Amino acid sequence: MVTIATYAEPHFDGVDRLWREAFSDDAPRNTAAIAIPQKLQFQPELFLVALDEDEVVGSLMAGYDGHRGWISRVAVKHSCRRRGIARAMFEEIEQRLAALDCPKVNLQVITSNAAVVPFYERLGYLVEPRISMGKTLPDGSALKTP
Repeated sequence: MVTIATYAEPHFDGVDRLWREAFSDDAPRNTAAIAIPQKLQFQPELFLVALDEDEVVGSLMAGYDGHRGWISRVAVKHSCRRRGIARAMFEEIEQRLAALDCPKVNLQVITSNAAVVPFYERLGYLVEPRISMGKTLPDGSALKTP
């Protein structure tokens, strides 16, 4: 039986292994060692894990800026796919975002993972006419004064 829970420190190693499997070509700034501590500073209750007993088999991060919600880092262990795990995580995070009066949720899909678009469409997400842009900022620690 898979349960959905808020991320806690004992889940770190499992999330790290999951992300290495799911996001093998990801930028170094997105590793668990960097991304998890950053996420825990802001809305840690919007960081979910799917647990099969004590094993992390899924993850999902979300945030809400007061205007829009965002979903990212959606991953399900390859051997556990097609069991409703991602759907369960989406249902839980959408309930949590709705409780914050979030009116709309956005997510982005990288082009190389476009095969997941039909899954998100089945969950009610629509492909919108947008141009997604991003900018990597310099390491913030270099800008802080002692």
